[in-house]
Amino acid sequence: MLVQAFKRAGGHNLGLAAAGVAFYAFLAIVPLLLSAVLTYGLVADMETVGRHVAAMASILPDAAAGIIGGQLESIVADSDGKKGLGLLMALAFALFAARNGAAAVITALGIAYARPDDRGFLRLTLLALALTFGGILAGALVIGAVVLFAALEALFPEVRGSAALYQAGTYAGLLLVGMAAAGVLYRYAPNGAEPRWQWVTPGSAFAGLGWLLLTFGFGFYVENFGNYDATYGSLSAVIVLLTWIYLAAYVLLLGAEINAVARQRVQAKA
Repeated sequence: MLVQAFKRAGGHNLGLAAAGVAFYAFLAIVPLLLSAVLTYGLVADMETVGRHVAAMASILPDAAAGIIGGQLESIVADSDGKKGLGLLMALAFALFAARNGAAAVITALGIAYARPDDRGFLRLTLLALALTFGGILAGALVIGAVVLFAALEALFPEVRGSAALYQAGTYAGLLLVGMAAAGVLYRYAPNGAEPRWQWVTPGSAFAGLGWLLLTFGFGFYVENFGNYDATYGSLSAVIVLLTWIYLAAYVLLLGAEINAVARQRVQAKA
């Protein structure tokens, strides 16, 4: 199945599609962070918001986390005075600006599933906004997993092997959130989506596990073998973050190809 998926990926120029997703997702980072901070800020103070979102960024390679952390500090400082209608207006603007990243994912998944998209502009815009808000929710779940298990480790440090146990719990939470997020995208983003919801598909399982392995594998490579500073100089952190987003996008699109191959096999047996 994986071999067939790679063949389909080559025919669909999936690497180029993933590069497009990475570009638009990179441009959407600041408005997406702003959306997350403002949404979370409705129920928490900005200092807490910044600390928790930074905890989520800490799972990324250090260079990528540094960029997000720097942007986060500026956003929290600028957003601290926003209240009431001003807060809601800023949130609406940030969500609208961040939708381009979701729109790129919708287009790329249509390529992976080989489904031409004839949906109108308004429908696609609303879908992109819904997926953007869903991304914020997924981020909130990731923050919850990271913060929860860090708190448990701090509360019960005397438990033998607690650090490894809580870290494993964090990774399990990240895996589940990743699988669920991929499943939602595969179900609703492409035109003519799957007729029914499935909690786990071959593609969503691949994407969730792939994202988890990518986060650690790429981070390990950058810290121990990658020499981005010598090659790119002051742009090295940007290149690391952009490369990580590109690889994550490719994993997502390859998962869609796996789902398409699995569906073809089921239809062939019917």
